[in-house]
Amino acid sequence: MTDTSVHPVDERLPVPRLTALGLQHVLVMYAGAVAVPLIVGRALKLSPDQVALLISADLFCCGLVTLIQSLGLGKYFGIKLPVMMGVTFAAVGPMVAFANATPGPDGARAIFGAIIGAGVISILIAPMVSKLLRFFPPVVTGTIIAIIGISLMRVGVGWAMGGPAPLAQSVDVPKLVAMVDSAKATAAAASAPLRLPGPIPMVDNPNYGALDNMAVAGAVLVFILLLVKYCKGFIANISVLLGIVAGCALAALLGKMSLDKVAKAHWFDVVTPFAFGPPTFDLVMILTMTLVMIVVMIESTGMFLALSDITGKKVDQPALAAGLRTDGLGTLIGGVFNTFPYTSFSQNVGLVGVTGVRSRWVCVAGGVIMIVLGLLPKMAAFVESIPTFVLGGAGLVMFGMVAATGIRILSTVDYKGNRHNLYVVALSIGFGLIPLVAPRWTQQMAHGLHPLLESGILLTAVAAVALNLFFNGAKADTADAVEAAKTAEAH
Repeated sequence: MTDTSVHPVDERLPVPRLTALGLQHVLVMYAGAVAVPLIVGRALKLSPDQVALLISADLFCCGLVTLIQSLGLGKYFGIKLPVMMGVTFAAVGPMVAFANATPGPDGARAIFGAIIGAGVISILIAPMVSKLLRFFPPVVTGTIIAIIGISLMRVGVGWAMGGPAPLAQSVDVPKLVAMVDSAKATAAAASAPLRLPGPIPMVDNPNYGALDNMAVAGAVLVFILLLVKYCKGFIANISVLLGIVAGCALAALLGKMSLDKVAKAHWFDVVTPFAFGPPTFDLVMILTMTLVMIVVMIESTGMFLALSDITGKKVDQPALAAGLRTDGLGTLIGGVFNTFPYTSFSQNVGLVGVTGVRSRWVCVAGGVIMIVLGLLPKMAAFVESIPTFVLGGAGLVMFGMVAATGIRILSTVDYKGNRHNLYVVALSIGFGLIPLVAPRWTQQMAHGLHPLLESGILLTAVAAVALNLFFNGAKADTADAVEAAKTAEAH
C-alpha cells in the first residue's frame, strides 16, 4: 500500500516496474542522444573508433548527469524531479563550426576546452539565469527552436545524400592539368599572363545522391510515418528509433552495412577522461559556448516549471537554481569525459505527462541504464556502423520535428494585437539563415569571431532577445514561457 504522505515525485516503485519505465524513458531519448556525437564526430573527421568513443562517453554522461539531476547532489545540484538529461542540439551549430575550422583531435580538444569553460561559467551564473525567463517569451524561444531544426535539416539531408553538399563533386584533376598546360603554352606564345580559359573542371561523385541509398532513406522515412499513423503510445514515441533499426536491417540485407567493427569491439570498457589529450582553451570559443548555455538554461527553466506543473510539486527559486547548476555541472562533466553540453530532454518531460508516472526514481533507473549502455563499446560501435543514408531518413523526421515544434510555439504568439512580434520572428530567422545561404560571409572578419558568427542558432538567439527587448520590453509574467515549454516535446 502506498504511503500517502510521500509525494508521487518521491515515490519508490517496485524494481521490475522501475526498470521497465526507466527503459521506456531511455528508448524515447536514445535516437536524439546519439545524434549529436555522430554529427560532431563526423564533422571533426574522426576515425570510426573515435566516433564510437564519443557515443560511449555521451551515453555514460547522459546517465551520470541524469542521476545528479533526479537524485540530487547536496542542496546545490539537482532539481529532484523526473528529468532525463541529454546532449542539446542547440550546441551543434557552434561545435560544427569549430570542427570545420580545426578538424581532428586538435579540434576535439578545443571543443572540449570550450565546453569545460562554459560549464564552469554556467555553474556560477545559474542563480542569475533562473531569473531571466521573462526575457525569453514564446516569440523568442519558438524562433530559436525553429532555427535549430532548420539548421539541423542540412545535416539530415546530407546524411540521406551520402555526405555534405561539397562532396557532390570533386576536381577533375586530369582535365585541370591539361587545361593548365594548355593555358601555359598559350600564355608563353603570346607573352601574356597565365589565365585559365574557363571554370575549374569538376566531376560528379557517383556515391553522392546514389538512388539505392536514397531509396533506403526513403524506406526508413515511410516506416516511421506508418508507425506514427497506425500505432499509439509507446510505439509511436519510439518510432524514430524503430525506423533506424528497420533501416539497419534493410541495409544489412542489401549488403550495405558491415558489422565487422561491432565484432571487434570490446564487450565492456571504462569511459576515461581526456581521451583525446588535454583540452585547449580559447576565450572566444568559451564565450560562444557560454551564450549557448544561457539559451539552454533558459529553456531548462521553462521545462522545470512545466514539469513542476505536471507533477504537482512546487519548485522554488533555490531548487530552480540547483537544476540549472546541474546543466552547468553536466556540461563540465561532458567536457572532461569527451562529450558535449547537457540539458533536460523535453520529449521525456512530455512522456511524464502522457504516462502519468511522476516518480523521479523512474529517471534514476533510466540514468543507471544509460550508464550501463555507455560501458558497452559494442553498442557504440553498432551506432557508429549505421550507414549515413539510414540516419538520413530518420534525421529528416527528427530534425524536422524540432523545427515544427518551434513553429508550433510560434503559433501561440499574438501577431494580430502586437504586429511587432512579426518583425522579431522575421528578422531573427533572417539572421539565422545567413550562415546557411552564405557560408563564407565572415571571410573578411577576424578569424577568432568565425565560430561565433557561423552559427545560425547563436545569431538567431541574440537577434531574437535583442529585438524582443527593443519592441516589447521585458515582461515579468512567465506563464506564457511555461506553456511554451509544455508544447516543446520534440527536441
